[in-house]
Order: sequence, then C-alpha cells, then structure tokens
Amino acid sequence: MGAESLRARVVARVGRLLLDAEIDTGGGTLALVGPNGAGKTSLLSVLLGVLPVERGRVEVGAAVLLDTAGGLDVPVEERRIGYVPQDYALFPHLSVRENVEFAVRSAAPRRGGAARAERVEAMLNELGIAAHAGRRTQALSGGEKQRVALARALSVSPRALLLDEPLAALDVHSRREVRAFLAGYLRALSIPTVVVTHDASDARLLGHRIAVLEAGRVTQTGTWDELAARPASRFVEELVASARGGE
Repeated sequence: MGAESLRARVVARVGRLLLDAEIDTGGGTLALVGPNGAGKTSLLSVLLGVLPVERGRVEVGAAVLLDTAGGLDVPVEERRIGYVPQDYALFPHLSVRENVEFAVRSAAPRRGGAARAERVEAMLNELGIAAHAGRRTQALSGGEKQRVALARALSVSPRALLLDEPLAALDVHSRREVRAFLAGYLRALSIPTVVVTHDASDARLLGHRIAVLEAGRVTQTGTWDELAARPASRFVEELVASARGGE
C-alpha cells in the first residue's frame, strides 16, 4: 500500500476504564473492533491528543506525536490527524464547499486564496461531491454527508486518518453502497487509517488488519482470516459467527 504506519502504545484512565493498549496500522487500514465500553473512541481521542495519558508513545512514520518518557506531547492542532466522528460534525448552516473551505482555511490561514480554493475543488472532485458543492449539508443523504466529512478531514493533507463508526448512521441499503466505496477508497489512500466499528462485515471489508479491544486492552490482532481461524476470546468467536452467511 505504501502508507507509513501509525503506532501507539498508551496508558490512560477514562472514568473507571484503564486503557492500556498497543496498536500498529501496519501501513494500511486497521479496523478497531470491540464491545461497547471497551475504549475504542477513547483510544481515538488519545491518538488525536484530546485525551490525556498517564504514559505512552504515538508516532506516524518518523513523526513522534507523543512521548511521555521524553516529555513530548504535540498539541492537537499540530498533530495533523484527520478525524471523522460518528455524527460527521458538519456545519448544517454551511454549504458542502464551505464546510471543506473552513477546514482548509483553519489548517493553513497563510495559504493564498487561490491555492485554498484549488485544494477545496480537488477534494470535492476526488470524493465525487462537486455536484453538491452549493447545497447545505442538512439536505444531503447519509452517504453524501460521510463523503463531505471525509473530504473535510483529508483536505488538510493529514499524516493519518481516524474514522469513528463511519457507517453506523446509514440504513441497510446506503450502508452497502458506502461500504463498497469506502473500502476501495481506503485501499488507494496512502496514509495510515484507523476505523472503529462494531460490525463484522465492516471490519472484514475495510480493515487490512483488525485489532480487537476488550476492556481497554488489545486482546488480538491480525487479518480477518487469522481471527476467524484462531479466535482468542468469546467476543471474537461471536464476531466471526455474525459475519458467516452475511455480506
């Protein structure tokens, strides 16, 4: 795939949960799965830099974003990590183009207007939403909103991408369509990506590798076939069983 790897080894307390996890995207897309309350979204927050840690290290390629042993903690705005939350967090009063423009302008305020506009148009075209550029996001379908959120996250040329339950808000028909698009798009993307999902089909089709997070700890990592052949926990057994006979 050619992508650098996002690697993290962190310890953080989130309420009663002790998050003590290690992940490595392996140069592709890592699907992060686990039961509710396992700490999946909290782990994304740690990677983003919005959740404090007791100790740990986060790096993307040669760039070190967090190293508590060395006293390094790169601020959120300087980590250059693209993030798409589950609800997409789009501005409903702005158009599709204005949502993407906002991100580009915030990330590069000194960039010339023409260069910013060129970047915005490039992302609208790449994600197939140029035809909706003038529409308010509240008028879009779930799949279209997801593409806008993805365009906004990628418009700032992030060094890594985090997606939190990207398909959870979609109906069955839209989910199939958007999953197929997202699987192909992420395979072609040249940056390390972490996708949080609770769905077996999403994990199997989107993840180059899969990490299972249970009670704050990664209990198994591997390809879907490796997990299916040797499930390390009851949760993984049930995850694999839920995919059998499905899409």
